[in-house]
Amino acid sequence: MEASPRISFEDTSVAFSYKSDAALRKANFIFSMVNHPWISAIAIGSVKFALKAHLPVEGIIRKTAFDHFCGGVSIDDCDEEIAQLSKYGVGTILDYSVEGEKSEKGFDLVTEELLHTIDKAKLNPAGIPFSVFKVTGIGDSDLLEKVQKEEVLTIEEQRAYERVRERVNKICARAHASNVPVLIDAEETWIQDPIDALAYEMMAKYNQDKAIVFNTYQLYRTATLQNLKNAFAEASRKNYHIGAKLVRGAYMEKERARAEAMGYADPIQPSKEASDKAFNEALEFCVENIARIGFMCGSHNEYSNQYLTTLMQKYGIKHNDERVWFAQLYGMSDNISFNLAKAGYKVAKYVPYGPVRSVMPYLFRRAQENTSVAGQSSRELILIRKELERRKREKANRK
Repeated sequence: MEASPRISFEDTSVAFSYKSDAALRKANFIFSMVNHPWISAIAIGSVKFALKAHLPVEGIIRKTAFDHFCGGVSIDDCDEEIAQLSKYGVGTILDYSVEGEKSEKGFDLVTEELLHTIDKAKLNPAGIPFSVFKVTGIGDSDLLEKVQKEEVLTIEEQRAYERVRERVNKICARAHASNVPVLIDAEETWIQDPIDALAYEMMAKYNQDKAIVFNTYQLYRTATLQNLKNAFAEASRKNYHIGAKLVRGAYMEKERARAEAMGYADPIQPSKEASDKAFNEALEFCVENIARIGFMCGSHNEYSNQYLTTLMQKYGIKHNDERVWFAQLYGMSDNISFNLAKAGYKVAKYVPYGPVRSVMPYLFRRAQENTSVAGQSSRELILIRKELERRKREKANRK
């Protein structure tokens, strides 16, 4: 059994080793803002107004939040970030984060860009170990909702849904041919069923030898842990591998508000403790069934990441086993990502990219998430300021 390394998520010299002093000061400014909900709300409101009024604010956004949370405006613009992360043993997941292109032409253009990310990953498997996409980036969310409700589709809607399926298959086929695992992101509960169905169809087709197609499991949903177990049972019966990206979830407020407004049972766990319990049980389930599961721990929760390293030691899984990955968002939780990578674990960062204006919905969610998740921005700030102080002392000692 491989010895468990001594991992400290407090080691800021490792956590921020890839950031210059200027980048660290910028991070301090950004998290200082989102740490105050009222300042964050004013800033978001002001930016939304400026964008709607077509005021020239993109340059300011690019130099602040965009640069911190995104890799660039184009795929090639991300090369510097890919190389920098790779130098410290952290992979890049290129996440084309353009949203709202709700037309067949837009869906086709997004599909071509996603194929481009797979082609780029094929040429740099160590630097870009995964590709990723959202089904709503290549298909209409209203159509997916109608499919989930099992409503009768018009002939044109049937054709549109078949085109969604063809795009998903085109992406997964390219991923399989290129030996680049592809993550299918989770979305809202009212469109998740057809996304799951597409994911499992692709798994049965392309996961014969190992996990290439990964579905995403949001453990803050009450039904998700059982869904994962059911998916595993089906894969075992049909003899293919499961690809599972485990996350807590991203739509809690929206889900609860909709459930209340429409009078159906809240699909979200009753408490953070219940979400944490389900997430950690899912980690253990995946580790116990590693022979047929490749999985990713997509979490900013320090305990869950530490818990997975303990499970790996318990079950004799090597730190660098290709079937077990840790992942965090670019610009967040560097203390987790870089300390795990230094200890020899497989780690990747989600690195969004795209034109500044198109990526703004993503940036708004990051700001709101850091404001609403208890302690998230405070934790980031404490670590950033600790590292700034450490560097200050180090410079003083060199004089």
